[in-house]
Amino acid sequence: MKRMSWFNTTSVTLGFVFLYLPMLILITFSFNDSRLVTIWGGFSTKWYGELFRNEAFVNAAWVTFRVAIISSTLATVLGTMAALVLVRAGRFSGRTLFSGMIYAPLVVPEVITGLSLLLLFIAIGLDRGMFTIILAHVTFSMCFVSVVVSSRLATFDRSLEEAALDLGCTPGQSFRLVTLPIIAPAVISGWLLAFTLSLDNLVISSFNAGPSTTTLPIKIWSSIRLGVSPEINALSTLLISIVAIGVITASLISKRAVLRQQAEVRAAERS
Repeated sequence: MKRMSWFNTTSVTLGFVFLYLPMLILITFSFNDSRLVTIWGGFSTKWYGELFRNEAFVNAAWVTFRVAIISSTLATVLGTMAALVLVRAGRFSGRTLFSGMIYAPLVVPEVITGLSLLLLFIAIGLDRGMFTIILAHVTFSMCFVSVVVSSRLATFDRSLEEAALDLGCTPGQSFRLVTLPIIAPAVISGWLLAFTLSLDNLVISSFNAGPSTTTLPIKIWSSIRLGVSPEINALSTLLISIVAIGVITASLISKRAVLRQQAEVRAAERS
């Protein structure tokens, strides 16, 4: 194995420090006993208790998680369907326009997406609230799911579906029993990606949230304008932990799926 040069090692180290050192500092000061976030006053978990007793943050968290779960689920379903069309449907009239509409949110600035959705909701007379936030989050996160699932479908062995059809399965049964279990790691990864994007979105949410619907990013943004409090550090630590657990879970699921497929291939070769 070729050893990394000192330049590559230094670059990678500095990159990781730049990315993760601020998070480590934030997590450390979430256990600070002092209200001054830059002065260490001893170890304490009291700010986590204060956070859970803060009704505004609890309500915002409840809204955020409901929006993230519902929008990521809808985005996964729609994104998977879009990926199937793009990969399996071949050439059809309007394919270029369809693919452009699917991938547009990847390159369009969020402020443009949020503003255009706001104008749309105003034009059709739809009051801003939970429903409009969910629609907005589905709009920008569906494309990410489509990209992830499309990459898996592009390398999918179609002969497995053909074998299922030859054995008497309907196209629906073939998709449910053969295709979906194989692409499940990509679908799960897409759901987790959409969940994470919805969880920390600020720009699009601020355009489409109603006066009675406040998400955590909006609440945090409005709070830090008056200064960062230890409760914000505690809340940010919890969010980092949730995202980290999700990423680790997705990695373990994908690894188990790959190992299971390799075991099935070896068993088929022996038989």
